Amino acid sequence: MAQAASVSADARPRLDAKGVFAAVLGNGFEFFDFTVYATYLGLIGQAFFPSDNVLASDLASAAAFGAGFVARPLGGALIGAYGDRAGRKPAMTLSIGLMAIGSALIAVTPGYATIGVWAPILLVLARLLQGFAVGGEVGPATMFMLEAAPPERRMFFASWQLASQNLGSLASGVIGFALALLLTKSSFDDWGWRVPFALGVLIAPVGIYIRSRLVETLETPRHERPAGAWAIAARVLVQNWTGVLIGLALISGGTITQYFLITMTPFAIRTLHLPESTAMLGAMTLGISGGLGSLAGGLLADRFGIRTVAIVPRVLLMILLFPVMKFLVANPSGATLVAAIAVLSLLHAASVAVGIMLIPLIFPPAVRSTGLAVSYSLGVAIFGGTATYIVTWLVGATGDPLASTYYVMAASVVMLLAVLGIRNADYGSGTWPPPLDWEV
Repeated sequence: MAQAASVSADARPRLDAKGVFAAVLGNGFEFFDFTVYATYLGLIGQAFFPSDNVLASDLASAAAFGAGFVARPLGGALIGAYGDRAGRKPAMTLSIGLMAIGSALIAVTPGYATIGVWAPILLVLARLLQGFAVGGEVGPATMFMLEAAPPERRMFFASWQLASQNLGSLASGVIGFALALLLTKSSFDDWGWRVPFALGVLIAPVGIYIRSRLVETLETPRHERPAGAWAIAARVLVQNWTGVLIGLALISGGTITQYFLITMTPFAIRTLHLPESTAMLGAMTLGISGGLGSLAGGLLADRFGIRTVAIVPRVLLMILLFPVMKFLVANPSGATLVAAIAVLSLLHAASVAVGIMLIPLIFPPAVRSTGLAVSYSLGVAIFGGTATYIVTWLVGATGDPLASTYYVMAASVVMLLAVLGIRNADYGSGTWPPPLDWEV
């Protein structure tokens, strides 16, 4: 038995640069689009939900943004189950194709002034389609990375998933910065904000082609795989509901903090009154520091264990959050914005990049893709889908630019409790698959 397991492990495909790129492309694509939307939330609101009350328009735009998260759990259940039943590769190929269709709809749909009520309807439909696609992306893609990575560097390779989210944000910031410099304000407000959505669609054919050529990592024989997507999803939700709850707690802190950092760009424009080109430097900083922090977290977790790396940077983040934000509000400038985002993003990314890797280990091997996809998509739907709205509302309703920091602090406490509640969290990076008696 041990010899067979060793042979099986040696037979797994080893990741090269092309495999890593293919696995993380969907996640990066997702956050590229989502960062673009969050950055141009106000412009999208004026185009699709025009109002004399700027806050009302912004909140309507944020609600449409959140609508995409409603479909995430369904996508997580069905595409995640598809990854456990048909394989990681076809599930990853399906999700990125659906993402591109949703992005194309946002890029070409006319505004309210042109087609009336159909404009917000089509916008919400596009967000629902995107939500369904990205809900099922994380499970199969992350499992592919964990199954194909070299044993001694498993967490580092898997950390590229979160790094890709930040690189997507970086790409959004770079394109937004270039557009802000090249276009007049009127052109930018009229149609320039649509350009990043259109550019994002162009990566989809590349992703579909590369993913279709990957080697499948799902080793379970076909006759032993669960039959039917609904049966797999039901097994996760009914028989492993405690694992889902632990997964939701782990996701809460990471998701709320990530979206808090993403909204720093519109926060810099609306609250700190910085120029748009300066605010875009914040988005680019988030991408760079978040990517570096994620990879650093993976490297450290391979050496010191998941639990330590999930906890220590999170505690430091909680200690520094309020003083850093207070200093930024008191001294608004491009330099202070970049410094604040860099410090907070490095600590956040290092923690959450490895913390999420605990989730698949809570579930039985046959449903790990589904368990991760459901926990992640449901958690992001609940916490990420409302984060933009809550952060916008807190600052607008209270008039306190630091009001949203308390929300981030509370979510981080919940995440820490979840990490501490998982037994044997510091399993060896080379141990894959992990023991079947894994407990929470």
